[in-house]
Amino acid sequence: MPDNTSTIGVDIGGTNIRAARISRQGEILERISEKSNNDPEIALARIIEMIKRLDGPDVVAIGIGVPGRVDGRTRAVLSGGYLDLSRIAMAETVETSIGKPVVVDNDCNMALVAEIAIGAAAGRSNVVMFTIGTGIGGAIAENGEIVRGARLAGQLGHITVDHEGRDCVCGRRGCVETESSGTALRRHIVEAGLPPATSADALFTLEEQGDDRARRVLHDWAVPLRAAIDTVSATLDPDLVLLGGGLGEGAARAVAAAPARAAWFQPPVVAASLGDDAGVIGAGLAALAGRVSPSVTPSAKPPHLGKRAVLVNGIPASGKSRVSLGLSQRTGWPVLGLDIIKNPFLEHLGGADREFNRTLGKASYQAIWSVIQAAPEGSTFIVDAWFGFQPLALLRQHMTMAGVDHVAEIWCHAPAEVVAERYSARLGERLPGHPDASYIPELIELAKRAEPTHFGPLCSVDTTQPADFEAVLRWVMPALEEHPKG
Repeated sequence: MPDNTSTIGVDIGGTNIRAARISRQGEILERISEKSNNDPEIALARIIEMIKRLDGPDVVAIGIGVPGRVDGRTRAVLSGGYLDLSRIAMAETVETSIGKPVVVDNDCNMALVAEIAIGAAAGRSNVVMFTIGTGIGGAIAENGEIVRGARLAGQLGHITVDHEGRDCVCGRRGCVETESSGTALRRHIVEAGLPPATSADALFTLEEQGDDRARRVLHDWAVPLRAAIDTVSATLDPDLVLLGGGLGEGAARAVAAAPARAAWFQPPVVAASLGDDAGVIGAGLAALAGRVSPSVTPSAKPPHLGKRAVLVNGIPASGKSRVSLGLSQRTGWPVLGLDIIKNPFLEHLGGADREFNRTLGKASYQAIWSVIQAAPEGSTFIVDAWFGFQPLALLRQHMTMAGVDHVAEIWCHAPAEVVAERYSARLGERLPGHPDASYIPELIELAKRAEPTHFGPLCSVDTTQPADFEAVLRWVMPALEEHPKG
């Protein structure tokens, strides 16, 4: 098939209908947008007119993402919400008007196709996606293919989180949509006595300022969603859980503060990355896949079989432990750090001098990589350490021994005077054996010359600023997938 082959993707939303011409690689070549209409005949005519404006000789197929229940195999729209297309033969009408094959599927399925191809789930084969908007939609991919069940798998908004809960539009009670959707968030805000127009971002700001009402709203919004995520994690064991839709980023941040109750329910939970473009990109790629072979998922990669390490690097008091913890809370990846291993020994030994502490540090360093060596293939670890205290050749040797084949490095840094102040403030909390105040001048000089290892792609984090963990997550996922150990 020629490289200049393209498709047209259409995403039908409550406010807008978006359409775009999409390359085989998922690039948007041209886009248009029109206001939506809840009259199905008017909406269909508008969709056909938009497709004709984008059509050309290189366009081989058309994909349409539809809100509501859709049988992707037969292209039948079974029900809808604000726009109910179930009463018209949409696929057949578009196909007849344009003269090219048409693929129709649920809009969440289309968005997940895009996120797996070029978005936050790139390279992942087993992914669950919740879309948080007016309601909660969902989609599931297993081995790179959308899971459909008999017809309509993926209705994740209707996972029950409270059997005695509120009535849901589906006819049942206590669905996660009733507590964790955008509609539910507005209800939580009003019930807490906050202004009805308060946004999710404003809630986080209020929470940081100590507002207990905002904290309670975010907790009540996140905990049912966390329960639903735990349910699908236990059922499907996904590589990754994506939170998309207009409130995806806010939901990911809120859920990070409501960790899973059991450690084995903790796949990484991250915000989807393609935003409003996910629907049209996914529809275009699904159209291409449907034309070539119904079972092909564009750009999907085989599951990772090696081991991966995120090196959170920085000198003592550089803030790396806080970064490690924040990343672990959002991904479920375990943290291995020198002090995590070393401090229990210092506690039982009753303290030690600095020389013994250094010896114990070297042993802890080796223990970290021994633990990773014993872990199963596909594991990912966060390693929290100052990697400059041992030769880099030894680090390379340890990683090779442990079977680590993909590495990303996060370099935590702060000005020397800040590092010194932090170290001094923590002296009373540290166990005997750690260097005392006499180490601070040495630490200041170290801060001036310390450098990252450069063993993999590098993300630099200024720890004097609030950590943007969402940005770190968006960086670390593709960094680990695309770059083998250097």
